[in-house]
Amino acid sequence: MNLYNLDIERGILSAILFDGKVYEDVAAILTPKDFYLPFHQAVFETMEELYKKDLPIDEVFLKDELSKKNKFDEELFFEILGTAPIEAVEAYARELKDMATKRELIHLSNEIKKMVLEEDKRAIEEVEAIQSKLFSIATSNLSGDFKNSRKIMNDTLEFIKKQAAKKNKIVTGLDTGFSELNRMTSGFGEGDLIILAARPSMGKTALALNIGLNVLKQNKGVAIFSLEMPAEQLMLRMLSAAGRIPLQDIRKGNLSSEDWSKLSVIADDLAEKPLFVDDEGNINIHTIRAKLRKLKAQNPELSLAIIDYLQLIASDQRERHLAIAEISRSLKLLARELEIPIIALSQLNRALESRPNKRPMLSDLRESGAIEQDADIIMFIYRDDVYKAMEARQKQKEAMEKGKAVEVDFQEKEVEDAEIIIGKQRNGPTGTVEMLFHKKYTLFTDKVSEVNEIEMNEADINVDMPQI
Repeated sequence: MNLYNLDIERGILSAILFDGKVYEDVAAILTPKDFYLPFHQAVFETMEELYKKDLPIDEVFLKDELSKKNKFDEELFFEILGTAPIEAVEAYARELKDMATKRELIHLSNEIKKMVLEEDKRAIEEVEAIQSKLFSIATSNLSGDFKNSRKIMNDTLEFIKKQAAKKNKIVTGLDTGFSELNRMTSGFGEGDLIILAARPSMGKTALALNIGLNVLKQNKGVAIFSLEMPAEQLMLRMLSAAGRIPLQDIRKGNLSSEDWSKLSVIADDLAEKPLFVDDEGNINIHTIRAKLRKLKAQNPELSLAIIDYLQLIASDQRERHLAIAEISRSLKLLARELEIPIIALSQLNRALESRPNKRPMLSDLRESGAIEQDADIIMFIYRDDVYKAMEARQKQKEAMEKGKAVEVDFQEKEVEDAEIIIGKQRNGPTGTVEMLFHKKYTLFTDKVSEVNEIEMNEADINVDMPQI
């Protein structure tokens, strides 16, 4: 197996010297380190410098610049000049790139052996480091070409035809199961990064799981990375929401025979769905990427990934804003690569608690700059009753400390109004979607459909009531 070819290296460099315009074709594929011979690396690096300075890439300028850096070798330079220029330069450049990648893989294999035998690290840390380096090699080997206008137009027309063939004209992406949310977003698009953010206790996990349940009902695959709670707790919530059985009753096993029957049916149904949960608490973005790639390859029906939540993803970056920037960018690239939407839950800053109007804004996102830039959709959850309940409890506490009795006019509801605020949408409008939150079941429902259903039921009762 050949890991280098000096004749090809000299032929490519000779072709550039023969025609400087060839450099652009080669530079789109190769970097200086892709050349095996150090002098050839120095020559190509100097060609790059001349190109950036808008100077001719010829024998005179190249020799002068190499001499200034004390990297000029007359014998090797004349070998390049004496080599016939390669004609199919792009094909040979790709062959050279392939050899360079193989050299990097061999170097990595030696590094792995040294790491395992000499470094005192946990196996999982070594695996993560290896995955990161392997991904770096893989991405450096990518050399996607520009798409010309005809190619783009053909792909675009095919997309339009595909959407026109769908029966549901409103939903062009992944159906969220919520009619108003679908209307605002047209469904979640392939390759979209969706940020779902809220303050604690607003229902981030509940809404993400509800969307996941709705996707599962369409017999499409859902992957969940739960960094905060075990898989069993997530399943309890899903069973409660799917069967409208109080979560506390399920946790205690305090169920009627009717509820047991309902739970049994739902459990059997969910057990057959393509649902995959990873509840490893300490996980980094490289491991998430590797696991999702493998899962997608094994299960092509995978249509949605949920990360609960973004700030808990481990990172080697010491500065938190740099870590979040790396994570959010990686998630966006991963969504595009796998062609599925990824929902990443996110915390909000406490600053909004001091505002009279506590509805979240984009600036309330923790480390908001990178997240806001990478996300295609940013959604916030706001429930006014959560703050009213907090204020009522605070008043009671203060009154009790002063030895006074206080009457609180707020009464907690089983079903609360909820607002899903779309703060950013790259390909659609922003605005607010009204929903209802059923606390007992950790279940969000469309407000319009629920109200209509209640009105219809009341109308039915009025019709069927016998006259007195």
